[in-house]
Amino acid sequence: DKLANGVRTDKVAWNLASRLYRLEGYRKSEVAAYLQKNNDFSRAVAEEYLSFFQFGGQSLDRALRGFLQALVLSGETQERERILYQFSKRFHYCNPGVFSSASRGTDSVHTLTCAIMLLNTDLHGQNIGKSMSCQEFITNLNGLRDGGNFSKGLLKALYWSIRSEKLEWAVDEEDTARPEKAMPSAPAGKMGSPFLQLAQDPTVPTYKQGILARKMHHDVDGKKTPGAAPWGKRGWKMFHTLLRGMVLYFLKGEDHCPEGESLVGQMVDEPVGVHHSLATPATHYTKKPHVFQLRTADWRLYLFQAPTAKEMSSWIARINLAAAMHSAPPFPAAVGSQRRFVRPILPVGPAQSSLEEQHRSHENCLDAASDDLLDLQRNLPERRGRSRELEDYRLRKEYLEYEKTRYETYVQLLVARLRCPAEDLDLWEEQLGREAGGTWEAKPSLKKSHSSPSLHQDEAPTTAKPSVRPGCPPRGGLSAACRPP
Repeated sequence: DKLANGVRTDKVAWNLASRLYRLEGYRKSEVAAYLQKNNDFSRAVAEEYLSFFQFGGQSLDRALRGFLQALVLSGETQERERILYQFSKRFHYCNPGVFSSASRGTDSVHTLTCAIMLLNTDLHGQNIGKSMSCQEFITNLNGLRDGGNFSKGLLKALYWSIRSEKLEWAVDEEDTARPEKAMPSAPAGKMGSPFLQLAQDPTVPTYKQGILARKMHHDVDGKKTPGAAPWGKRGWKMFHTLLRGMVLYFLKGEDHCPEGESLVGQMVDEPVGVHHSLATPATHYTKKPHVFQLRTADWRLYLFQAPTAKEMSSWIARINLAAAMHSAPPFPAAVGSQRRFVRPILPVGPAQSSLEEQHRSHENCLDAASDDLLDLQRNLPERRGRSRELEDYRLRKEYLEYEKTRYETYVQLLVARLRCPAEDLDLWEEQLGREAGGTWEAKPSLKKSHSSPSLHQDEAPTTAKPSVRPGCPPRGGLSAACRPP
């Protein structure tokens, strides 16, 4: 309990926490580094730091708003999770009557904190899908309060609070004086999407462009695509497709788009983010050649047809490279009382890491997914078990297998990129092909399941000309999100 100089550890932790809370010699962006480590001293500092916050009598969303203004949550997935758990623990201590169970109260607070973070990302973040409704928010939390349900009144109040006013994120004071460093306050609604903002940013790199046929096979969460057409029969469209940064844009005409040119006024359909996505050959689709599939972060599934096998492999490689380079570490899953499996939140904002840091991060995620999959396979459910347990096992296994494949692909591509850092991606593709012993292809994705119906059901793409229509938004899972949307 003592340091080398004889001073008690708890006293040192309190002194440091006090300075961090008062920002005496520290910036908001530096606080998290002292609270997130997996050792006794860092945990002691985190507990002392949270003890300065008085959450008594506050609603959870109000307490969270205040906490997020005090420090910039940063670091790896597990590190951010440790900080949020300390917040949940402190809120429950200050409000012991809100959740009756002393042992499970912190877990319940943590689960709700996860839900609030996800809801904020969905309503005000960078997604291009339909926003979560109040009923969907309530349904997603069914059974997550130690096997029971949260009060509907509480959940409705949280929903409408976040819908009316998004969570604001802390920035250092000196950054607020510099517009290029301050966090943008995008307007509520889907037109505030950074995908559309990136279309105007001349500094975002272009990875590839060309003509592709496209159709949506699954909607968000692998659900059936809506519309009057039968399932799996949505029509194909031809687009001049541009992969810029971590976004696929669909443009009118067939003309080559110069590097750095604004895409405003050229887009004819909603862009598709490739962050945390995986492109693979559509091996189950046999009606047309050179078709690949793209599974996005929210588990939409798109099919694309390229003109040649070489072009298909090139699109697959470059989409996955963009995803590997720009995908930020996933937010941690909720812990404690949560029993139903839900996928972690995947941040939409681009990672601010070097290639080497991205490579290490993806390797860590690959190791974690491999270990979790091995643990899962060692603990098989009973064959006569409850249907819910069997379904939960199947979903976990499907998800972990997919994540393992995705991160294996990311690591492979970044290794090749680090070996061939030339700006010319054609040279990188050649290097990739040589290392793979031929034309590089990503591994086929998951075997089919109820959330991945057979691609045999699709009809073939048409040979229609590129669309010239003038025109032109996550999921219900819960987890502890720790970064701004």
